[in-house]
Amino acid sequence: MSDELTKNLARNRYELHGDDGDLLGFVEYLPAGESTIIAHTEVAVEHEGEGVGGRLVRGTFAAIEADGKTVIPLCPFAAAYVRRHPDLVALVAPSMRSQF
Repeated sequence: MSDELTKNLARNRYELHGDDGDLLGFVEYLPAGESTIIAHTEVAVEHEGEGVGGRLVRGTFAAIEADGKTVIPLCPFAAAYVRRHPDLVALVAPSMRSQF
């Protein structure tokens, strides 16, 4: 499957689309100075259990890093994902890294 992550500025979210253009899920974000808050992650019901949430969170972290920002993962799913993938801790805002 070939996914495409896009930034929807009008809705303050990153969206993951499948190769057919179908919306697989999204991450709502909030700007926070030198960081970006991940506030909520949602996967379309018909795509649950397919690893969409992980691809979405990992892609969102990469996009935020590319913007020169760090991440504040307040969304419980995103925070749990970081705990399971310690390679992402370096992208978390320094004041929060000890939580992971």
